[in-house]
Amino acid sequence: MGTEHRETVKAPAVAFYISGHGFGHASRQIEIINTLARRRPDVAIFVRTSVARWLLDRTVNPSVVLDDRPVDTGIVQIDSLRLDAAASIAQADAFHATLGARAAAEAVLLRSQDVRFVVADAPPLGCAAAALAGIPSVVVSNFTWDWIYAEYREHLTSAPALLPTIQAAYRQAEAAWRLPMHGGFESFLQAQSIVDVPFVARHATHAQAGTRARLNLPQDRRLVLPSFGGYGVGGLDEGSLDLDSSWHVVRVPDRSIYDAGLRYEDLIRAVDVVVTKPGYGIIAECIANDTAIVYTSRGRFAEYAVLAREMPRYLRCAYLDNDALLSGRWRAALEAAVTAPRAPEHPPTNGAEVIADMIAARIYSA
Repeated sequence: MGTEHRETVKAPAVAFYISGHGFGHASRQIEIINTLARRRPDVAIFVRTSVARWLLDRTVNPSVVLDDRPVDTGIVQIDSLRLDAAASIAQADAFHATLGARAAAEAVLLRSQDVRFVVADAPPLGCAAAALAGIPSVVVSNFTWDWIYAEYREHLTSAPALLPTIQAAYRQAEAAWRLPMHGGFESFLQAQSIVDVPFVARHATHAQAGTRARLNLPQDRRLVLPSFGGYGVGGLDEGSLDLDSSWHVVRVPDRSIYDAGLRYEDLIRAVDVVVTKPGYGIIAECIANDTAIVYTSRGRFAEYAVLAREMPRYLRCAYLDNDALLSGRWRAALEAAVTAPRAPEHPPTNGAEVIADMIAARIYSA
């Protein structure tokens, strides 16, 4: 990625406010950014996110202007399967208690970059700042943070202003472009329109056999990829797995993937099944690349129930509880996932193209 840190860009510009929580928000917005840059190379792109810099450097294709200060607080994760609800609410409340002052400073920043349109996935800060700057904004996501935080109602008694503050910010957006497997969005029902858009997913550009060859992976065994994002899983002992010789567990460092001229989505296509906690990003990529999923529960997170309910419509999958995951009893779930019949629905996964065109149409109609 070619980046310039907090430098002035030329118009027209689009700003992307991307949650720093996990990799899913960033991976789908990066796909939209890359597509927008291909379709409209004259558009300048300003990115506000605290997501890991290495992910941006390895996956963002155009030159963008990056400001890497936090734009939200997300969820406090102990690891990929455990979270701290009390700390999540406390941090979100402290951040959003100063949302007005933060938005005012962001509005100055947006004007200095000559931004004409703001995309938020899904920091309320982006919507509030755009409103103060007199700039239209949209939320592009499959959930809203007020919906996520509402799950932790027992902790909201000490943060009574949190949800109303977030909802008021969202109501300042002109629309929600809602991704599949969604939850929340009640703030948009009265004042703005909700437009349902296809899955945003990264598609492999290399064939299965070629990727396996580049990464020195066996061609004649079934490959299983553990994928738990940046948080990892505490207590997982892959040395105790109950798999026979027909299975091979893929352990490839991210750097080796990119050094081989590949991307993570190429690895997703190259394996037979991914073992993961369910998140939008990994599910969308498995749908797009026809890869099965074995999923485990991920703690008290409102999105989980939606994803677990929706997944079987779109891809082969099987459930593995946390105890079986950590103790290495994977085989039955893996066999169930890879031998399952094809999913009944084959949804479009061209959301990046659809949304990039919507952005371009919106900024050039203003």
